[in-house]
Amino acid sequence: MDGVTLLSDYKPYPFEIASVSLTFRLDPAATRVLATLDVTPRQPGADMVLQGEDLTLISLSLDGRALVPGDYLLDETGLTLPAAGLPAGPFRLQTEVEIAPAANTALEGLYMSNGMYCTQCEAEGFRHITFYPDRPDVMSRFHVRIESDLPVLLSNGNPVGQGPGWAEWDDPWPKPAYLFALVAGDLRATSGSFTTRSGRKVDLNIWVRPGDEDRCDFALGALARSMTWDEEAYGREYDLDLFNIVAVDDFNMGAMENKGLNIFNSKLVLASPETATDTDYERIEAVIAHEYFHNWTGNRITCRDWFQLCLKEGLTVYRDQSFTRDVRLGGLKRIEDVAALRARQFREDAGPLAHPPRPDRYKEINNFYTATVYEKGAEVVGMLASLLGPEGYRAALDLYFDRHDGQACTIEDWIKVFEDTSGRDLSQFKLWYTQAGTPKLTVTEAYENGTYTLEVSQTTPPTPGEEVKPPRHIPLAVGLLSPNGDEVVPTTVLELTEARQSFRFEGLAARPVPSLLRGFSAPVILDRATTPAEQAFLLAHDTDPFNRWEAGRTLARQTLMAMARGEGAQLDYLDAVGRLIADEEADPGFRAACLRLPGEDEIAAALFARGDTPDPDAIRAARRKLMKMLATRHGAALTRVYDSCAVTGPYSPDAGPAGRRALRLAVLALLTTEDGGARAAALFAEATNMTESIGALNLLVAEGKGQGQLAAFAARWSKDPLVMDKWRMAQGALTPPEDAAETVTRLGTAPEFDWKNPNRFRSLLGGFAANHAGFHRVDGAGYALYADWLLRLDPLNPQTAARMSTAFETWRRYDTTRQAHAKTALARIAATPGLSRDLAEMVGRLAG
Repeated sequence: MDGVTLLSDYKPYPFEIASVSLTFRLDPAATRVLATLDVTPRQPGADMVLQGEDLTLISLSLDGRALVPGDYLLDETGLTLPAAGLPAGPFRLQTEVEIAPAANTALEGLYMSNGMYCTQCEAEGFRHITFYPDRPDVMSRFHVRIESDLPVLLSNGNPVGQGPGWAEWDDPWPKPAYLFALVAGDLRATSGSFTTRSGRKVDLNIWVRPGDEDRCDFALGALARSMTWDEEAYGREYDLDLFNIVAVDDFNMGAMENKGLNIFNSKLVLASPETATDTDYERIEAVIAHEYFHNWTGNRITCRDWFQLCLKEGLTVYRDQSFTRDVRLGGLKRIEDVAALRARQFREDAGPLAHPPRPDRYKEINNFYTATVYEKGAEVVGMLASLLGPEGYRAALDLYFDRHDGQACTIEDWIKVFEDTSGRDLSQFKLWYTQAGTPKLTVTEAYENGTYTLEVSQTTPPTPGEEVKPPRHIPLAVGLLSPNGDEVVPTTVLELTEARQSFRFEGLAARPVPSLLRGFSAPVILDRATTPAEQAFLLAHDTDPFNRWEAGRTLARQTLMAMARGEGAQLDYLDAVGRLIADEEADPGFRAACLRLPGEDEIAAALFARGDTPDPDAIRAARRKLMKMLATRHGAALTRVYDSCAVTGPYSPDAGPAGRRALRLAVLALLTTEDGGARAAALFAEATNMTESIGALNLLVAEGKGQGQLAAFAARWSKDPLVMDKWRMAQGALTPPEDAAETVTRLGTAPEFDWKNPNRFRSLLGGFAANHAGFHRVDGAGYALYADWLLRLDPLNPQTAARMSTAFETWRRYDTTRQAHAKTALARIAATPGLSRDLAEMVGRLAG
C-alpha cells in the first residue's frame, strides 16, 4: 500500500550497531554532525538503509575509505549502502552532515528555541540530525561530544569530560535513536540529590533560563517523590549518576523521556503560586513522574516498532496515574482520569479517527500519539491489574523487568508475562490491544426469593475497517447496597467473556440497589435502565467514590439532555445537589467534582448516541439555565460554602487546600449566574494565587463581562508567556459563542501573539476548539477560522497542525447546515497545494 507502513511487514534490522560516537559543532545556520557507527552484519547480502532527511552530506567513509556517489544511493528519505560494497564482518561507517537548527520550525530533530539548542527525536526526529537506522529496535551505546561556546552543554548519560568550548557525555545503557537528546544554551540549574535504596547518590538538576530559577522547587521535589515511589511500588531504582530536566519554550509535546536528560515543555516545569494553578501543579507532578517512570518502561525496555507505542505509553500512564492517586488525590484521581478518558478517547473511538491501542498500519506515526494509545492503553493495563490482583500484577511486572531488560518488545511479550505468572490464557483479553471501539454493556436484572440476578450482554459497534467484533474479556466490578444504604455485597469483580452472561447473588433479604462498574473497572459504556431516584440514592449512599460521582453525573447529564430537548429540569437532581452542598463530611475536592456540570460536548455526544441531533446553542442555553436554577434554589447554602472554603495562610498546592479552592470556585460558578459576577470580580481583586485569579476571570469572561479584569491581568502578566496563555485560553474557550470567532481573530492578529510557538497556538486555537457553541457556530464561521489557522501553521509545524485538526472529528453529529460548513472547511484544507503528510492524513480520515 502506497505510503502506508504495515505491522505485518516488520523485519528485524539486518545490522547490529554496537556503538555510536557523535560530534556536534554547533552553529545556528550550519551545524556539523560527525557520526561514527560500529556495525556488525546480521544478515548476509542485505543492503544497509539509513534514514536521513533535510541533511547535506559532506563526507562518507567505510573503514577509513572515502565513498563516492557510485558507492551509495542518496535520496530525500536517506542513504543506502548496497550489500555488494559492504564487508562480511564488522566495519566502521563514518558520516559528516550539515544541518540548520535555526531554520527547523517543525521542532523535530535539532532545532533552536530562543537561542537554545534542543532536540526532539520521538518518533522519527533523529533522521533530521544524521543518517541512521531511525527505528526503535536498533539499540546502541552513544558517546557524544558537543562543541560550542555556550555555557551549558548537555546530552544523555553521564558527563565524562569537559573544557572550554566542549563537553563529552557517555550513556552506558543501549538505547534507540529516538531517546537521543542534546541541549546547549545559557541555563541555570536548581539542584538537589537523591539517594537510592542501594545507597547510590544521584545528582538532580532542573535547568531553566535565567530568571526562572525561583519556579523550579516544586518540579525538583516532584522528581524526588517519583523516584521514591517507583522504588517502593515497582522495585525500580535509577541507574545513572545524575538526572537532568530542561525546560524548553518551543516544544511540540508535553515532555520527553530521553535517557537521563528529560526535555520538558516549560509549562510543565515552572510553577509559583502567583503564576500556576492547582491544576498546573498537579499536572507538573504527574508529567515529571511519567517521564521518570519511562526510565524503565520505555527506556530500559522499549518498543520493537511504533505499532507497539502503547506498550510503553499505556503502561507508563497507568504508573503515573497510580502515583498521583497514592501521593495526592486518592479516589478523586480516578474520577479525573475517567472524565478525561470519556472526553477525549471515547470521542475518538466513536468517530473517524478510531483505531486500536496497537494499530496494524499507519501513514504518519506522529498522528498516533493519541488518547487511545495513552489513556486507553492505561485502562487496559488497569484491567490486567484488576483481573490478577495486586500480588499477581506485581509478580508479572517483576518478570517483565527481569525477562526483557535491555530489549525492544511487543504486546505479545507483555501479555506473555501475565500468562506465565498467572497460568491464565489471555488470548481473548489481547483483543483490547488489537480492536478499536468502546464496548457497550447492556444490563438487566431480576430479584426473586432472595436471589438477585444480573444479565449482562456486550457489543462493540463497528469502527473504520472493523465490522465484526467478538466478545472481549471485561472485568466488571460490582457491589450491592440494601434499601437503607448499607453495603450487602462488597466489591466483586465479575469476568465477562461471552456475548451474554448471567450472575447470581443469593441470600439477600431485600431487592438490592446495584453499584455497577465500580472504579470504572473497564473502559466501556454501561447501558442500564435507572430512575432519577435511584441515581440520587447512589449519590447519597454508594461507598465507591467513582460510582457516587457517576450517579450525580448521570443525573446531571439526563437533566441537561431533557432541557436541551425543551423539557423541564428533574427535581431529583436539584434536590440531590442540595444534599451534596450540605454534606460537610465529604471531601471538598469530591464535592467540587460533583458540582461541576457535564460539558457541552459531553451532552452533545449523549444526545447523538440516543439518536438525537444535538443543537450546540440549545445545549449551551440549557447548561446556563440549570446553573442559574441551582443558584436560585440553593443560594444561601452555596454562599455559606463559598465563605467557609476561603483558604488563608501561605499557599500550598497540596490536595487539602487545593480541594477547598476547587469547591469554592465550583460554587462561585453557580453563584455568578445569579449575582452578575459581583463575587467573581471581588475574588479577582483580592486573589493572591493564580488558581483564584484565573478562576474568577474565567467566570467573568463566560458571563460576557470582565473587560476591565482582562486588561488588568494582561498589564500585570504581559511579560510572562505561560501566564498569558491562560489569558488567551480563557477568551478563546469562554467568550460567548456569538463573539468567539471575532475575539480569536483579534487576539490572533495582535503583534504580541507568537503563533509559531506551539504553546501560544494551542492556548488560543485549542481554547476556541473547546468553545462548543462558538466553534460549531451555525454560520460556519468557527470552522472557517479554524481551517485558516491550520493552513497557516502547517507549512511550519505539521505535527502540531495535524494534532489540532482533531477539533473537526465530531462534525457528523450536527445538523445538515453545520455539516455542510464543516465539509467545506475540510475540503479546502485537503485541496491546498503542498499540504504536509501529517495534516493530509488527518484531514483524509476526518472527511472520509
